[in-house]
Amino acid sequence: MMTRRWQYWMALGVAAGLAACGGEKAAEKAAEKAKPVSVAEQRPGRAVIDAASPQLAQIRTEALQMMSVPVGNVAAPGKVEANMNRLSHVVLPVTGRVNAVMVKMGDFVRQGQALLTLESADVDAAVSTYQQAQATITQAKSALAKSQMDLDRSKDLFEHGAVPQKDVLNAQAVVVQAQASVEQAQAASEQSRRRLQILGVGTDAYGQKVTIHAPISGKLLEMSVVNGEFRNDLSAPLMTIADLSSVWVTSDVPETAIRMIKPGEQVNIALTAYPGETFRGRVALIGDTVDPQTRTLKVRAELANPDGRLKPEMFGKIELAEQNEQKPTVPAAAIIAADGKNLVWREVSKGVFERVAITTGAQVGDRIAVLEGLRPDDRVVVDGVMLLTAR
Repeated sequence: MMTRRWQYWMALGVAAGLAACGGEKAAEKAAEKAKPVSVAEQRPGRAVIDAASPQLAQIRTEALQMMSVPVGNVAAPGKVEANMNRLSHVVLPVTGRVNAVMVKMGDFVRQGQALLTLESADVDAAVSTYQQAQATITQAKSALAKSQMDLDRSKDLFEHGAVPQKDVLNAQAVVVQAQASVEQAQAASEQSRRRLQILGVGTDAYGQKVTIHAPISGKLLEMSVVNGEFRNDLSAPLMTIADLSSVWVTSDVPETAIRMIKPGEQVNIALTAYPGETFRGRVALIGDTVDPQTRTLKVRAELANPDGRLKPEMFGKIELAEQNEQKPTVPAAAIIAADGKNLVWREVSKGVFERVAITTGAQVGDRIAVLEGLRPDDRVVVDGVMLLTAR
C-alpha cells in the first residue's frame, strides 16, 4: 500500500509539472492512469493487475465472435424395416397340394431358385384346354378350306351361267365366317399356351408338377407352408423374401418439426443393438398426412446394409435435422470448469477482470458457443486464464 501511495504522489508531482507548463488536461490523464484501484474493483470474483505490472502483458483478451452453430436437432425413435421396394410375397398360381418345400426359414435364396413343387388338377385342365384349342384350329382350318373350294366352284358356275350371283355371294360369306373361326381358335390356343408357359409346364403331358421359383434374391423372412399341405387360397402369401442390402428406418416426427426436414438430406441413426455406432442414411419419404392422435408424420430414411447387420424390427433413434443459429463464441481454452460451472474471465476495464459463469452450447472446431452470461460486445481472456485463476 505504501508503494501505491508513493506512485500516486509521484504522479501528482508529474501532473503539477505538466500543469505549470500549460498541460492541465494531460496532467489529469496521467493522474487518472496512476490512480490506485478502488476497493469496489477489488471485490471477490475479480482480479486486478496494475497497469505497470509485467503480468498484464501476459494477459490477452479477445472479442466474442459470431458463428453459425447447431442449437438443436430433430430426433425421434426409429425402427428398422425391410425396404418395400425390394420385398416380394410368394403366392401360388393355382390351387393344389404341396409336394415338396425345398427351403427353410432364414435361407438366402437366389432369383429363379426352386422353392417348392405343387401338383394341381388345374394344370391338367390347362393342358386339356390347350389341346382342345389345337383341335378347334384344325377343324376351323378344314372348314375354311372347304368353304374356299365351294366359293371357287360357285364362281366357275356363275361364269358359265349355271348359277345365279347370289350363290357366289353366299359362298363368299361362308369363307369370311370360316376365316373368323380360324382366328378365334388360334387366339384361344395362344391364350391356353401362355397359361401353360406361366405355370412352367409342357403342352403335351398330364400329371405335371408346378415348380415355384424365387422372384428376387434375398432372405426368406416369413414362411407359412409345409409338405403335403393343400392350398386353395391364392391370395395368401406362402413366403416373404426381402433383399436386405438396403433397409428403411421409419420414425414418427412431430408436425412442429417437419418443416426442417427435406427429402434427400443426410440423417444419423443410432441403434440400440450397436451402442456407440452411428449409421448414415438419407430421407427417402416424408408422409403426406398427420396422425390425428399423435400429431406426427411418418418419415422414412433409406440406408445401405451391405453386411446385413441391420435387421428388421431393430429399434434406435434417428436424428433427422439440425437447427443452426448465429451465436457468440469463445475459444475452448478461455473456459474453465469450477464447482460444476463453466467460467470465463471478462475484461471490465484495463487491468480489471471479472469471473463470469456462462451457459455453453455446441462446439464448432476449437470454439464453443455461449448461450447465456455474456454480452455480444464483451471481451474475454483467451491467454493467461490460469494466471488470473491463481490470484
